[in-house]
Amino acid sequence: MEYNYFGNTGMQVSRLCLGAAFRSYLFNPNYDEAHIIRTIHHALDAGINFIDTANFYSYGRSEETVGKALKGRRDDVVLATKVRQRVRDNPKPNDEGLSRYHIMREVERSLSRLQTDHIDIYWLHIVDDNTPIEETLRALDDLVRSGKVRYIGCCNFPAWQLIEGLWQSDKAQLNRFVAIQNQYSLLNRWEIEPDLAPACKKHKLGIVTYSPLMIGLLTGLFRHGQTPPVGTPWADTSPYREKFANFMTPQADQIVQALIEIGQAHGKSPSQVAIRWILEHDNISSVILGPDTPAHVDDALGALGWHLSADERALLDTLSHYAPPAKIA
Repeated sequence: MEYNYFGNTGMQVSRLCLGAAFRSYLFNPNYDEAHIIRTIHHALDAGINFIDTANFYSYGRSEETVGKALKGRRDDVVLATKVRQRVRDNPKPNDEGLSRYHIMREVERSLSRLQTDHIDIYWLHIVDDNTPIEETLRALDDLVRSGKVRYIGCCNFPAWQLIEGLWQSDKAQLNRFVAIQNQYSLLNRWEIEPDLAPACKKHKLGIVTYSPLMIGLLTGLFRHGQTPPVGTPWADTSPYREKFANFMTPQADQIVQALIEIGQAHGKSPSQVAIRWILEHDNISSVILGPDTPAHVDDALGALGWHLSADERALLDTLSHYAPPAKIA
């Protein structure tokens, strides 16, 4: 396993992070918790020491499962969760947002579900335009000072709101964000590269990326003009099903073909090449995986321990430069 310092902190995280959204299972009535726990243990046994979840994922089910999986192993894991999104199907007035009220209530619920006394990284899941950022940051600062949270970060923030948060923290002498989390892949480069990456470099923040395979589109299983395979979100789940043609464009198909050919040259899968492309960016602290099975974990591990050539990187950079601006949350 490869490890990296998390932003400007002295904490080290695995370059691959286990994302605990488990899309194929969390919202499935035939939820197989034992299978998910086996997947988590498989990742830990492989050296992954970084797990990312959220209170929003199936309204607490993900946190509960992660908590069970980490019994006896918690001390060796960097555990991250999030706050902001609604926490039930029919939210009451304070069941979402970044108010002090919501944060202080939800951190206790997350700690209980995760069966731990602290959260290593507490992310703001998305921006809350209805709550002053200073109120949010003061609540987070209290959590850090109390020991319930070790570090704080933000997800899906535009660059200007990230900078506003850093400025407010510095002005009030509060604990500040140490990292961001945003979507990044060969099919979505514009969310990070133009503004967020330079801002993070200047202010020494780590970058954690999610959806490196764009919900499977970069695995080589999906091609332009073809019907997506049954058993995948793009075939079975709304809104993916309706938007497949908007994402798997001729240009996206060119990227997939390049991943296949580069992978053949290295004895790697298209998925491994796509993840390797992200890992070779110096300012990326960790890449969040979305594995639903131990086999998915094993495939992702193949992205470690080798390098793309300069020509291969240049080809992927060129093909993905004007990829269509689309995002799946």
